[in-house]
Amino acid sequence: MGSENTEKADALVGELRRQAAGRLTVFLGAAPGVGKTYAMLARARDLHRQGIDVLIGIVETHGRGETQAMADGLPYLARKKVEYQERTLEEMDLDGLLARKPAIALVDELAHRNAPGSRHERRWQDVEELLDAGIDVYTTVDIQHLESLNDVVHQITGIRVSETVPDAVFERLRDIRLVDLPAQELIERLNQGKVYLPEQAAQALQAFFSPSNLTALRELAMQTVADHVDIDLREKRTARGLSDIAIQRHVLIAIDGKGQSEYLVRAGARIAERRGAPWSVVAVDTGNSADAALHAEDLDRAASQLNSMARAEQQRQMELDKAFALARSLGGETELLHNTDITQALLDAAAARGARSIVIGRTRERPIARMFNRTLTQQLLQRGARYELTIVSTPQARQKARGFHSLKGERLAKGEPTLIMLATLGAIAAAFIAERFVGLEDLSTVFLVAVLLVAARTRMFAAVITSMLCFAAYDFFFIEPRFTFVISAQRGVATVLLFMAAALIAGRLASQLRMQVVSLRVANTHATAMQNLARQLSKAADLGQVISASFSVLQSSLNAQVWLRINGESGPAAVQGELSEKDRVAADWSQQHGQASGRYTDTLTNSAWWFLPIRSDQDTIGVVGLRFPSAMGRLSFEQRRLAESMTDDIGQAALRARLVSELEVARVTGETERLRSALLSSVSHDLRSPLSSMIGAADSLSRYGKDMSSEDRQSLLETISVEGERLDRYIQNLLDMTRLGQQGLTLSRDWIGVDELIGSASRRLQRYEPTAKVESDIDPKIGLIHVHPALIEQAIFNVMENAAKFSPPGEPIRVQARPGDGNAVLIDISDSGPGIPEDERRRIFDMFYSMERGDRGKQGTGLGLTIVQGIVGAHMGKVEALPGPQGRGTLIRLTLPMGEQPSEE
Repeated sequence: MGSENTEKADALVGELRRQAAGRLTVFLGAAPGVGKTYAMLARARDLHRQGIDVLIGIVETHGRGETQAMADGLPYLARKKVEYQERTLEEMDLDGLLARKPAIALVDELAHRNAPGSRHERRWQDVEELLDAGIDVYTTVDIQHLESLNDVVHQITGIRVSETVPDAVFERLRDIRLVDLPAQELIERLNQGKVYLPEQAAQALQAFFSPSNLTALRELAMQTVADHVDIDLREKRTARGLSDIAIQRHVLIAIDGKGQSEYLVRAGARIAERRGAPWSVVAVDTGNSADAALHAEDLDRAASQLNSMARAEQQRQMELDKAFALARSLGGETELLHNTDITQALLDAAAARGARSIVIGRTRERPIARMFNRTLTQQLLQRGARYELTIVSTPQARQKARGFHSLKGERLAKGEPTLIMLATLGAIAAAFIAERFVGLEDLSTVFLVAVLLVAARTRMFAAVITSMLCFAAYDFFFIEPRFTFVISAQRGVATVLLFMAAALIAGRLASQLRMQVVSLRVANTHATAMQNLARQLSKAADLGQVISASFSVLQSSLNAQVWLRINGESGPAAVQGELSEKDRVAADWSQQHGQASGRYTDTLTNSAWWFLPIRSDQDTIGVVGLRFPSAMGRLSFEQRRLAESMTDDIGQAALRARLVSELEVARVTGETERLRSALLSSVSHDLRSPLSSMIGAADSLSRYGKDMSSEDRQSLLETISVEGERLDRYIQNLLDMTRLGQQGLTLSRDWIGVDELIGSASRRLQRYEPTAKVESDIDPKIGLIHVHPALIEQAIFNVMENAAKFSPPGEPIRVQARPGDGNAVLIDISDSGPGIPEDERRRIFDMFYSMERGDRGKQGTGLGLTIVQGIVGAHMGKVEALPGPQGRGTLIRLTLPMGEQPSEE
């Protein structure tokens, strides 16, 4: 039930996605000249008469008068001129179409190859960009240009078509229209010169346009249209929940990179398409190709292993890369598996994907392996009983099976012959010494060690050659009669035969062990790089740190120059100047369209950088650029996968950093609202009290001043003055707090004595609290301190004023200043009040904390100690609330750095 719901959800998402983007209409023909362009223009004229915005992006009439007449009267976009090798070529103006953005764009010849230097290599890529921009596209294509039918068309016509269109483009179809013409009518049109010029027509009739070829191509075109109509109907019904059509399970295609891998991919893709099933392509690396992958990961570190790589393995890797690229263009998934057991690797991959069918190529002839049921086909049939096995035979398979191509493919790599000879000669010398001086009778173990040594350092092929040479040397030098290959005794025959068997078995095991070690090393390299990236990204708190961590890990792991841009923030700055204008265009295109561009792609290939989009869920938030050394002609599959995996992780880290930033903004916003409410509450209560006293005193003077005595008038004036000063202190505290909160506090430091600061604060307190008493104890060893005098004096005053409010009448405030640890001074201000419980001492420095205890008492805004903490913290000091001396009251300690003492002149 869950998988059925998932299929319906996927179908519904696909249907909604197709409706949101531009829709593609394809006019499909079996061959050139059937009238595809004419039919497209006829349909466009009908829509134009209905008032629909139709625009010709590019239409090729090839001099046909009827087609040109049909195009006349339709709006068209001027073509872009491209200079190439002293020639001027005309191509479709893609940017002009995107800017004009018609409802429907007519783009002829979907498989056309664009002029060098264009944004995209193929026209179908231009069409995809138009569809992504929400523009509907009408286009034409012949059946021989479909990528998955390339081999089938080659078998029918004998002609290999180079300009192809991936079948994945057809997934965006809204409508497919078959433009059909009987073979004889098409040949008549060809003879009349309506398709090609007379000279070209005569040549085409002898090759491509034979009646049998055209009939087969017509059948292929009709079958393709029927398949797409069936798939479209099934997806729409599934999306709407109208039927219980069960979509078949996954199809797994296995390739080996040893010839005809692309043919097998195309054949498997057609099988999966007919069944409406998802599909993937896998290859199993048993260890030798892992050497190449490891070399691509770290050229310097793997230089020693490069000498042991065979040329056949390099060719195999190139073939696998091309086959994987073809599979991705056709809409399939790809993966390189690492396992010494090919059969088990394929069965595990099929089980992981829920595959029902496994498609493999015809394996090479191995009579001995067939006798013991050891071929890949036999193993899959025996161990994969629940899978449907499809064996595809390529046109060259039979010829290759009868020949000796497999032997030709096995060659010794550079350095292997030297190792084989040294091992054999060393074994002969060691055996001679062991026999002459040690008295060892069974010398086969010496030669067996040589075989193991070679097998552990190279491949099985080199180990087999070593075992043969050691067998011959053992027989020639140490088996009676010596210095001949004749063996006189039965015991000697058994000995050398057993040696040969043991050498082959031991060599095979050693070679397999080495392959496993190399495979594990490659997997470990990938896992280590991903783990290192994850560890660095986990420490990144913001986007800048994400970019910095990503840059360092990508550069060290991929051995490439790196450039990143995420959410408009780029890095590193040193690379900015190295990006040319065409590089920036490619980077912008990758971020805008969410696709790779530049080097190693078919889009904007003039750039030396490989740009990968950084995705976050469904959005593209940035782009990463990688520039590998120019000597590196291509990237291995493992290196591509590592770069793409790292890019995905970087996108998730950038998303996390953005969410953290947004949460912090939300938290600060909420805190600001809370503080605003507290501030309004404080202002409404604390500022109103002095205002009420001032207004009351002023009103009394205004009404009854003439009748009052001079003492009463003086008392009211003093009330106004005192309350006004108190109001001024409240407002000053609010202003100071605003400056601290907005980081607008600047320090203008100067050298001043601590006694001056305490004395100034004491005199100021006496003006506001005439009854307050201050007792000072200042250590004479304290010199000048480097602070902002006005701010530190304000901080000391706030603490003293707070202490005065809670000291009992007649009890003094004690101020003590003495040197602290290091280059610091301690200023202790204590009172004899009720004190503060230990669990609330930290809270008294919180803003507006004055509801029950703290610095407010009956009056105050609750900002005094908060301001003290901000001022002292700006001076790189600290404030602490401690128990008062002898357990009475509270002691507030200010710790301030003294700074370097000024030199005396």
